[in-house]
Amino acid sequence: MARYDELAAFAAVVRAGSFTRAAAQMGITQSALSQTVRTLERRLDLKLLNRTTRSVAPTEAGARLFQAVGPRFEDIEAELAVLGEMRGQPAGTVRITATEHSIRSIIWPRLDAWLPRYPDVKVEISCDNRFTDIVAERFDIGVRLGADVAKDMIAVRIAPDMRMVVVASPDYLSHHARPQKPQDLTDHDCIGLRLASHGGLLKWEFARRRKNVNAHVSGRLVFNSNEWILAAVLAGHGLAWLPQDMVERAIATGRLVPVLDDWSITFAGYHLYYATRRASPAVMLVVDALRYTGAVNARPSARP
Repeated sequence: MARYDELAAFAAVVRAGSFTRAAAQMGITQSALSQTVRTLERRLDLKLLNRTTRSVAPTEAGARLFQAVGPRFEDIEAELAVLGEMRGQPAGTVRITATEHSIRSIIWPRLDAWLPRYPDVKVEISCDNRFTDIVAERFDIGVRLGADVAKDMIAVRIAPDMRMVVVASPDYLSHHARPQKPQDLTDHDCIGLRLASHGGLLKWEFARRRKNVNAHVSGRLVFNSNEWILAAVLAGHGLAWLPQDMVERAIATGRLVPVLDDWSITFAGYHLYYATRRASPAVMLVVDALRYTGAVNARPSARP
């Protein structure tokens, strides 16, 4: 008879489509996970997974087994979370995928003060700028801008609307003409952000008098992190398009200067989202801890 831990390991690999991702989600080594699945295959005398250097996919037998046991593990996990509530102290692990900016500005400041109240709730935060499939990758919560949340998800606002601004250092502007319209950005060094989802550069978006303009900028520097973009623009290496809250202190002290201010666009702020109304009590506690309760003053501009 197959053991529970072997079946759970097999189901985790199928869901993740990868031994590496599944091992990370389970908090064990890849080699230990691989050995557990091989033990299950020997016990059943069946090959359950086709392994290549790039992917893992179930065989016909594996697909049939996963169809039978996969949903049951989800039910078991949900019931165990409910049982944890019965002893009066919430417990469980909550996995969150979010952008670095939302983690730095919203998620961590709120959870930092919240965590001591619930010592049995574990939180795993994955910093990722790509559009993650939280169901396939076994995250409980995702965090993205409101316009980027899939329609089939349950969304909860966790931040006010987000205004984007173009900034440069005074030194950079002393050697370059100040842009007057988005089209002028072609004559400037624009510090780019590369998107992990498809490898392309993030386009800069602007709005004025109900007209939306997308600028496909270029420059000598490209990062996959807004934190490094901020460091580069402060050092005078070009123009940057960043959330206003990231640069407002530098603007106030004169280290950065906003340009194209009348073209600035405002997006629907950060929302957390989750996939099911049967979320565990621990997940719902985190949802409530992150929920935004202030007024939304600006009317958000949807991404074109």
